[in-house]
Amino acid sequence: MDVLNNADLWQAASNALVMLFDPGRLVFLVLGVAIGLVIGVIPGIGGLTGFALLVPFTYTMDPISAVAMLIGMQAVTTTSDTIPAVLIGVPGTASAQALVLDGHQMAKRGEAARALAAGYTSSLIGGIIGAALLAVSIPLIRPFVLSIGTPELFAITTMALAMVSTLSGNAPMRGLAIACFGILIAMIGIDAQTAQHRWTGKFLYLWDGVPLVPVMLGLFALPELCDLAISRSTLAEDVKFDPKKGRKQGIFDALRNWFLITRSSVIGVLCGAIPGFSGAVVDWIAYGHAARTVKDGLKTFSTGDVRGVIAPEAAANAINSGSLGTTLVFGVPGSAAMAILIGAMLVHGIVPGPKMLTEHLDMTYSMVWSMVLANVFATLACIVLTVQFAKVATLRYSLLLPAILVVIYIGAYQASNDWWDLAVLLLFGVIGWLMKRLGWPRPPLVLGFVLGGLLELYLGVSISRYGIDWLLHPAVFIILLFSASILLRPLVSEIRHVGFRGLVPNGRPRFGWGDLFYVVLIVVTVAMLAQAVNWPFAARVGPLTVGIALLIAAIASLLHAVTSRANVEQKLHNTSNRGIYMDLVSERGGLPLRVVAVRAGGFFAWLIVFMASMSVIGLIPTIPVFVIAFLRLQGKESWRLTLYYALLTTLFVYLLFDQAIRVFWPSSLVGHYLPELAHYIPSL
Repeated sequence: MDVLNNADLWQAASNALVMLFDPGRLVFLVLGVAIGLVIGVIPGIGGLTGFALLVPFTYTMDPISAVAMLIGMQAVTTTSDTIPAVLIGVPGTASAQALVLDGHQMAKRGEAARALAAGYTSSLIGGIIGAALLAVSIPLIRPFVLSIGTPELFAITTMALAMVSTLSGNAPMRGLAIACFGILIAMIGIDAQTAQHRWTGKFLYLWDGVPLVPVMLGLFALPELCDLAISRSTLAEDVKFDPKKGRKQGIFDALRNWFLITRSSVIGVLCGAIPGFSGAVVDWIAYGHAARTVKDGLKTFSTGDVRGVIAPEAAANAINSGSLGTTLVFGVPGSAAMAILIGAMLVHGIVPGPKMLTEHLDMTYSMVWSMVLANVFATLACIVLTVQFAKVATLRYSLLLPAILVVIYIGAYQASNDWWDLAVLLLFGVIGWLMKRLGWPRPPLVLGFVLGGLLELYLGVSISRYGIDWLLHPAVFIILLFSASILLRPLVSEIRHVGFRGLVPNGRPRFGWGDLFYVVLIVVTVAMLAQAVNWPFAARVGPLTVGIALLIAAIASLLHAVTSRANVEQKLHNTSNRGIYMDLVSERGGLPLRVVAVRAGGFFAWLIVFMASMSVIGLIPTIPVFVIAFLRLQGKESWRLTLYYALLTTLFVYLLFDQAIRVFWPSSLVGHYLPELAHYIPSL
């Protein structure tokens, strides 16, 4: 292309850097970075909230300053989301799910600073590599993206699910079954093609589908907090704690694994260039790649291996570059955040497309430089604060839970600003805790939920355009064959070790408590499919395909589970070759089952009380009431500490969420019957 042969290419890049370093523009970039760091720390808020906050302020700016601030904010949310993922086991954004496995385990043994520093450094390097690849490959993205059709996109998405399913220990079919269930949940709502109401019942709330944020926070955040309430301890208890040494070690960990960071960054850029592929998918692809390519990865990943922090962090930050490249070259947003960025660019008269490589080349490279500088600023800030962040792991559970729960409720409600968001949060919190206790992996459910809409779209378009012939496309056939080999690999490995006879039980089949989840899953799926068979073809083809795959995977996995327990040899084999497991494991800490059940019930009772108070007096007035009640009754804290904590938490929520971000608040009975009080009491 002309751009590749143009001698002014490097001149445009240098001019863009000079323009960006103008103090008047640089200050807006730094402002965007600061907002992005804060947003990344808060679970459930995400980059979209940041865009919604910043875009109105960009209308009066010059284009380079406006875009620099927006990209600066977006580029660093995947840097600061490391903090909640490592410290409390809660993904700050969907891109930090894989990071939780090893990062949180490191925090539990007193290595929070090491995990944070390694994550920051790999995120920085990944962002720089991604920006560099974007800078040199922008003219090459066009033919790559044009060569990918809907059949290929369906095959690639299926491969992503298969790769993640195999991270479910020696039971990949269990991971596949729960991933398919996530897809079915994503299909709830009104079908876009036929206007068929699918599993909505009489709930208007479900017409637009179940929102992601309360599902993700319910599955990941509440179970971790529940286990913390059950153990009633600090995150890192009775361990040596040296955050300064850990920070230095984490930086060197990332530098030593530079090749892993490079590979993961390339994965992030390539996946980001495919429209619809989010960080929630890419971090698992990078995590699975690292587990299978680094030394002893299958043995050490998910137990606190720093390389399990490095790989997903590099990929999650590099994906922004790939997504930005597709957005600039085609005007096709690679993500929802990029769609908002396009809107901001159009306001300034900049139309994404081929002209970004000719007429607006300086703007294109100013975006590349903005990503690089944003990552540098963010990483330096986070590394400086690593020691302070790491000390959170030493706090008592009673001091952690109230503030985190408040933020989680706020984040969950922002999904669709409906009270049912909080009901979904609570429902999936219970489901997530039971899954964790029964040994069921939660990440495949979220991944299936994220990819559900895309899978159905790609499947429907492929069938309508190509009939059944799309399965014979060379690329599709190869990718699907590879996906099948990934799923069958554990079975082949097992047969190789114990032979076909080893798969047949040599005793009476034995059922476990975790098998009840199979039964519930199968019953619910059959009930859902019974409704789906009467829908129009376009509305039922996706649910029936996924539902049948779920039933096959669940039944096969259940049979394997009950027979393997009966076979002593196979049980020993499974115990010694368990392999990587893609979820945190609940630990009783020696507590009797009855105590665990009572404390878990108490935790969820506190959540219900919180919601009940919100419904009466509003969220912000509920905060001091809830904090005081929890710290005094549950934590047995002093009155002085309790009152200070309640005041600071309430002020933090009021100033940040009400005055700065101006989020929507749940309605309350007092606000409904006494609306004049809403002028004086926030969130009423």
